[in-house]
Amino acid sequence: MPKETAVYTHGHHESVLRSHIWRTAANSAAYLLDSLKPHMRILDIGCGPGTITADLAELVPDGHVTGVDHAPGILEQARATAAARGLTNVDFTGADVHALDYPDHTFCVVHAHQVLQHVGDPVQALREMHRVTRPGGFIAVRDADYAAMTWYPASEGLDDWLDLYRRVARANGGEPDAGRRLRSWALQAGLRDIRATSSTWTFATPQERAWWSGLWADRTLASAYADRATEGGHATGEQLTGVSEAWREWGRHEDGWFAVLHGEILCRKEV
Repeated sequence: MPKETAVYTHGHHESVLRSHIWRTAANSAAYLLDSLKPHMRILDIGCGPGTITADLAELVPDGHVTGVDHAPGILEQARATAAARGLTNVDFTGADVHALDYPDHTFCVVHAHQVLQHVGDPVQALREMHRVTRPGGFIAVRDADYAAMTWYPASEGLDDWLDLYRRVARANGGEPDAGRRLRSWALQAGLRDIRATSSTWTFATPQERAWWSGLWADRTLASAYADRATEGGHATGEQLTGVSEAWREWGRHEDGWFAVLHGEILCRKEV
């Protein structure tokens, strides 16, 4: 069975987790929620610090949610997130989406948010997600599409950021423009009952702009992404500083606006 070959571009620096812990089922998995039933058993792939996982557990009080991540170090934070909410129907463990350690037809729902853009073989990942889903169950995937991100006002520094990020992500074995490819990957994986949708995150209020620009300004200088940009020869430290300053400048614009487009697929497994 294939194993993970890509390198996770972002790492788990505080500036990265700042955005991960903001994610909820409502703002990151709304396309799935109407399909959930209280008794369901759910696998949440790439759970990170566990905020979406915990939300899903609250939505299936008579069921169970298992959160898995390829980076075992983040799982203690996920466990703490669930414990702080008093949840007893959730557990966390390490896993590789290319080779899931579960029998066929184990879960009612297999969910992955912002995962397939970072894996070496997204088609194989979807095959595994399909394999462990019960007949009649759902495979639910949502991923950003970097090339489709857009903002105002225009900024050459943010243009440089987008070009740099896409180069670094691809050098790490991922596909940053995953959102538009989800349906194609699902078809290649043999999935057929596919509902493809899209949704956005939008950052426009002063508080939203400060938060979004600040975490990317910090991430550009201090995260694993910054290390991989310089060590891979994609940017110099001076260039990263310029990109970071461009993020902060954009965040100060009163008319600033930033939209993150996501592709989504909700696939029903044949009975």
